[in-house]
Amino acid sequence: MLSQPKPNNGDRAIGQLREFIAGGGFEPGARLPPERELCETLGMTRNVLRRALDALEREGALWRHVGKGTFVADAETAAADPIADLGRQITPFRMMRARMAIEPAIAREAAVNASGKALMTMQLAMQRAQSAPSWGEYERQDDLFHRAIAEASDNLLLLSLFDQLNGVRRAVAWGNVVRDSQRPPSDHSSFGEHEAIAMEIAARRPEGAYEAMRRHLKSVSERLFGGA
Repeated sequence: MLSQPKPNNGDRAIGQLREFIAGGGFEPGARLPPERELCETLGMTRNVLRRALDALEREGALWRHVGKGTFVADAETAAADPIADLGRQITPFRMMRARMAIEPAIAREAAVNASGKALMTMQLAMQRAQSAPSWGEYERQDDLFHRAIAEASDNLLLLSLFDQLNGVRRAVAWGNVVRDSQRPPSDHSSFGEHEAIAMEIAARRPEGAYEAMRRHLKSVSERLFGGA
């Protein structure tokens, strides 16, 4: 009689993680404990845990947001959401390449069409990002800054394109980013890069705005991947 194949460590880890989520009463939208705590609770190494998290992410059972954590997904909603589906298929590197192809052009249009109100919205987002008490709040204000630039383009099609791009960015499995501090340091490079973008847009210099945005995204990419 043929013996049944034994589950490997990866399969067991995925099963353990599923049971932990189901038994812990984690509803859709709930954030899971940090990786270190999960490792201790489940008795597995960080590498094994991350492979299990990746597997459940690909299935649509979880989603991760850089700097914020890992969350339980609504499987039915995720399956019906083309943005979430695309986010599960694209790599973080390809996501950054897409941003570098699209957002500089949006910044160029913003330099041509930005209203005074749009410029004020950008400035407010920059100020709040610089004074953010946590990385999570910084990320929220960073989102608002980039969206304000898309709004400043005064082009509904470009704004819609940005919103779809940003939706995919949120759905991409970035993994858990380790932060060395509770909040961004005062010399965080994005602060100066954001100011350069806003300055070029306010001065109505389209090509300058294009290049400033491109330099910013290249800097972000280098921090994440060591170059792109």
